[in-house]
Amino acid sequence: MAYTVKEVSNLSGISVRTLHYYDEIGLLKPHHVGNNGYRYYKQEQLLRLQQIMLYRELDLPLSEIGNVLEQTKEQKAEVLQEHRAKVEAKVFRLHSLLQTIDQTVTHLKGEQAMEPEHMYQGFNPEKQEMYERDLTDRYGQEAQETIQESKTATKNWSKEDYLDSQAEADQIHRQLAEAMNKGLKHNSEEVQVLIRRHLQWVSRFYTPTAEIYSGLGDLYVEHEDFNKMYEGYRPGLAEYLRDGMKVLAERELN
Repeated sequence: MAYTVKEVSNLSGISVRTLHYYDEIGLLKPHHVGNNGYRYYKQEQLLRLQQIMLYRELDLPLSEIGNVLEQTKEQKAEVLQEHRAKVEAKVFRLHSLLQTIDQTVTHLKGEQAMEPEHMYQGFNPEKQEMYERDLTDRYGQEAQETIQESKTATKNWSKEDYLDSQAEADQIHRQLAEAMNKGLKHNSEEVQVLIRRHLQWVSRFYTPTAEIYSGLGDLYVEHEDFNKMYEGYRPGLAEYLRDGMKVLAERELN
């Protein structure tokens, strides 16, 4: 089936003028031009337009999009993966920023006071140095060695490695929340399987001792940023995870 330029415009939301311009610069040529002078597009052109729109959403200039569209499928996939990582980071930052907005609204309405340190969450997504200081204050030299080990382990990670790590952590947290909803105890075998999976996830970054792993659970509960993140999955999840971590540390790391 062939579509006129107007029909393609209605389907995609791209203006007729823009479609004409894409034709002029060779970015999106119609399948053919009829005897009536109308441009006609088929499935192949519709798919190409969809890709053009996707890359425009990722803020690629038209000149670069043209080059990308001529690449192999593997090269296109690599470009998309790189931009997906950027979008993922932006999503996490915007999620934090939304929380800041919500807190600001309740503050302005006089419903709940907003602490000064909460006013800037989401504006600066990198708090790694602060977390490192907290760990060093708690555990001294052992924590410094652990931090260095983590940095060494992740030094050559690709964006895909980071995304895979984030996805694994998210799945663990969601399954722990489900276990809480089912009323499973933190020391039950079903939950300890998930805690062991969490330990394996932590071990991607460094080899935790019983003290460090147990202390990490305390940090999840006591540090406001971590606690708030876990509360987003389910109220009480930070404490539930901490208690499970302490059981596993006692059983398998001592």
